Amino acid sequence: MTEAPVVTAPGPAPAPGPRRGSRWLAVLLVATIAVGAYLWVTTVRWQHNAAQWEDKAHEYAQEVASLRMQLDAAGSELQAARDQLSTATARITDLANEKAQLGDENVASQQYLDYQTQVSAAAGTVASALGQCVSGQEQLVGYLKEADQYQAEDLRRYEREVNALCDEAERANQALQQELRP
Repeated sequence: MTEAPVVTAPGPAPAPGPRRGSRWLAVLLVATIAVGAYLWVTTVRWQHNAAQWEDKAHEYAQEVASLRMQLDAAGSELQAARDQLSTATARITDLANEKAQLGDENVASQQYLDYQTQVSAAAGTVASALGQCVSGQEQLVGYLKEADQYQAEDLRRYEREVNALCDEAERANQALQQELRP
C-alpha cells in the first residue's frame, strides 16, 4: 500500500520582532540628527561669513565716502589755485602798466626796466609755483579718481605734499601782491 504523502498546512508567518522595527527607527533617528547637525554647522558658518562680508562692505563704503570728500576738496583747491593764478597774472599786468606810466621818460624807463625785471622774476616764480600747485592738484585729482589702485596712506602723503606746495605758492603770491601795491 502506498501511503499518501503528508502535507502540512502552512501556519501563520512569524510576526516581526520588536527589535527589527526599533533598529530601523534608531538608524533613522541618528541619520536625522546627523543631517540636522550638519545643517546647523553649515548655517552658523554662513552666518559668520556673511557678517564678515558685511563688515568689509561697511569699511569700504566709509573709505569711498572719505576719498570722495578728499576728491571734492582737492577739486575746490584746484579751482581756487586757478583763480589765484588768473588774478595774480591780471594784477601783475595792470601794475606793470601803471608803473610804466610814471615819472620822467629816462628815469621812468630805467625804473620801469628795473621794476619790470623784478616783477617778471617774481611773477615767474609765482606763476611757476602756482603752476606746480595746479599740476600737483590735477595729478592728485587723477589719483583720487582711481583711489582703489593706490594705498590710502600714499594718497594722504601726496595730498600733504601738494598742499605744502600750494601753501608756498600762496605765500609767494601774497608777497608779490604786497610788493606790487602802490
